[in-house]
Amino acid sequence: MIEPWPSDTDPTMLVVTRGEVMDREVTRLERAITRVLRRHHVACAAQVRVSAPPCGDGQVLVQANIRFRGAQARVQVAGPRGFVATFTAERLDRQLARLTGTGEPRYWPDPARPPLAAVTEERPIVRRKACALAVGDPAAATRAMDAMDYDAHLFIDAQTGHDAVIFWAGPLGVRLARQHLAPPQSEPAQTVPLTVDPRPAPLLTDREAAARLCRYGLPFVFFTEPRSGRGRLLYRRHDGDLAIVLPDEATFGGVSA
Repeated sequence: MIEPWPSDTDPTMLVVTRGEVMDREVTRLERAITRVLRRHHVACAAQVRVSAPPCGDGQVLVQANIRFRGAQARVQVAGPRGFVATFTAERLDRQLARLTGTGEPRYWPDPARPPLAAVTEERPIVRRKACALAVGDPAAATRAMDAMDYDAHLFIDAQTGHDAVIFWAGPLGVRLARQHLAPPQSEPAQTVPLTVDPRPAPLLTDREAAARLCRYGLPFVFFTEPRSGRGRLLYRRHDGDLAIVLPDEATFGGVSA
């Protein structure tokens, strides 16, 4: 069951809960997030989603979305009951400081959020999310990935006109994977080190991509889907099942490989 909670602490905050989320946990989150937003002089509305397992045990998943300096920003945190509000506030505080240029750079692997990567039996794909992909260079994609607290980000590469993925790699860098190999040329200037995957994205069905992710314990799989010719990003959810981000076919005039 999904339940909206108008905030008593901040009238501009909307908290939506799913599962067995206790009232006191919602109150802790409201107060912790409000303090961070005030510290950074953020006056716009915040939307917070809180998901908890129905049994009352296990980790609580929090996603906080705000508009910061005219652009979308978010953080996503998983943690135990009683501590997840503190973890969310700390991550949001670091995120906003980094977006203003005063915070520390993002390190990878992230000690606060280990990759959801494990060798398992094949899990079902329970969600397919079609998105209007942004067109840009790797630097713009990196900024969007950072602001939205993603581990990987699907976009349309302006150099090739095809789908691509940028993801965190190494302690301070990012890696670019494209659907197709691009002619050798210098990449646009990056604020973080960039490496380019020398291999094109594999041609896979959704089922084949899911089997590969689970068999090899990968955090995600970027692949080209044969029928559409478009790139897709398959990843593991916190509940262990799988989800796919795919392009809205209207994006960029339905560009295909």
